[in-house]
Amino acid sequence: MTIKVVRGNPTPEELAAALAVVRARAAAAAATPPGAPAPRDTWSDPSRIAAHRLPQPGPAAWGRTYWPG
Repeated sequence: MTIKVVRGNPTPEELAAALAVVRARAAAAAATPPGAPAPRDTWSDPSRIAAHRLPQPGPAAWGRTYWPG
């Protein structure tokens, strides 16, 4: 693996930190079997909001339409 600094003058510590991140990402990608589904982020999970009761109609119902509870 070859890494080339295109712009700037990083310190040895900054270069070592960047290389550690790249190597960790490469190791994580290699550990995942090909074709395995990526883990879903809980933010995009529709059950996060759908699991709660729908707001009941009333004067303040507009304020409860997005934030459950």
